[in-house]
Amino acid sequence: MTRAAVLGSGAWGTAFAKVLAEAGADVRIWARRAAVVDAINNDGVNEGSLPGVKLHRRISATGDLDEAVRDAEMVAIAVPSQTLRGNLAEWAGAFHRDATLISLMKGIELGTTKRMSEVMVETARVDPARVVVVSGPNLAPEIAAEQPAATVVAGLDQGRAQAVQQAIALPYLRPYTSEDVVGCEMGGAVKNVIALAYGMANAMGMGDNTKASLITRGLAETARLGVAVGADPMTFAGLAGLGDLVATCSSPLSRNRTFGEHLGRGESLEQAQTATRQTAEGVKSCLAIRDLARAHGVEMPITEQVERVCHEGVDPRVAVKLLMGREMKPE
Repeated sequence: MTRAAVLGSGAWGTAFAKVLAEAGADVRIWARRAAVVDAINNDGVNEGSLPGVKLHRRISATGDLDEAVRDAEMVAIAVPSQTLRGNLAEWAGAFHRDATLISLMKGIELGTTKRMSEVMVETARVDPARVVVVSGPNLAPEIAAEQPAATVVAGLDQGRAQAVQQAIALPYLRPYTSEDVVGCEMGGAVKNVIALAYGMANAMGMGDNTKASLITRGLAETARLGVAVGADPMTFAGLAGLGDLVATCSSPLSRNRTFGEHLGRGESLEQAQTATRQTAEGVKSCLAIRDLARAHGVEMPITEQVERVCHEGVDPRVAVKLLMGREMKPE
């Protein structure tokens, strides 16, 4: 039996633990709050993250990091992207020396513009071949409800990627492998920013033409940046690119879309944070993605305008006018 740990008890971390356990693994979830640990261990639920979902009996929880990762062959990390470096600075020495580290995070680090796998390699001091990325159209409540979905498992070491693929394959979840770690991570990070724009457009009453244009042009700028940093352009036509983008933009379950809707209704960043009780990943990542794009000379007009709305107080309607008034060019 595979022994796995999931570090982080949010919706996706909990849903991923459920997948691992139902596919046959013995899973320990690390959670900061004692109440979450007790609820998982005593009642088999994590109501704060996945209300109404019963967790598999092979899932247990602990607030002790060393206990969570002890003898774990796979360690999945599902913490907010901007907290990863600080967490790993404390955790790095606890992992088994040959454990596969699985990134469930979708973001670009502020300040360094590094992808999550790069932060993991640097901070945990592990061989890049030990890191695997899981990315795709995987809204946690739908996965937890066992609705059919697919995902991508990307890694430099295809043996490890295939092991993770087997460890999460279920009748309701079909994983595919890929060697393009860069592309999968870039698709997962930038789609959050485009979903913010989609949410704004939706709240402003804009129709399907607008939304289709945002998705299509958002994918184009995602691919431009991805290729510039070494991704395979075909990745963006797949699950970790277009698939994740469509799911995150179109679903009311999406935190980034929902956050964007608050901004589109004229709320400030602080008001949107209060209303949603969180900051969507795209709000922070848009700054890092903008900086990464500028460093590589890549034009990303939607990302630029999302950053201006989120962090410079620009009215979303002004941002739309600026996007539509740009110089004409071939597609």
